[in-house]
Amino acid sequence: MLIIRCPWCGERDHTEFTYGGAASVARPTPAATDQEWVDYVYMRDNSRGSHEEYWHHVQGCRQWLRVHRDTMTHEIASVMPAAMAAGER
Repeated sequence: MLIIRCPWCGERDHTEFTYGGAASVARPTPAATDQEWVDYVYMRDNSRGSHEEYWHHVQGCRQWLRVHRDTMTHEIASVMPAAMAAGER
């Protein structure tokens, strides 16, 4: 079972969240080409090991989180608000 520690709600089962994609992939600008958008939305490496991900706590506080997780063991190294990771306050 994958447990995510939400900064607002505490430890919760992953079924309360939806996966929001890789946090390490930069979103294209609105003026990007169709191919750049296709690459952003559909083309992903499926690598093993340490991975930065976005998760949305849809059945809780509805906040976006940035989760550092190992895709092999599902061990979570850290969780922080996504806005904090982006430098927002």
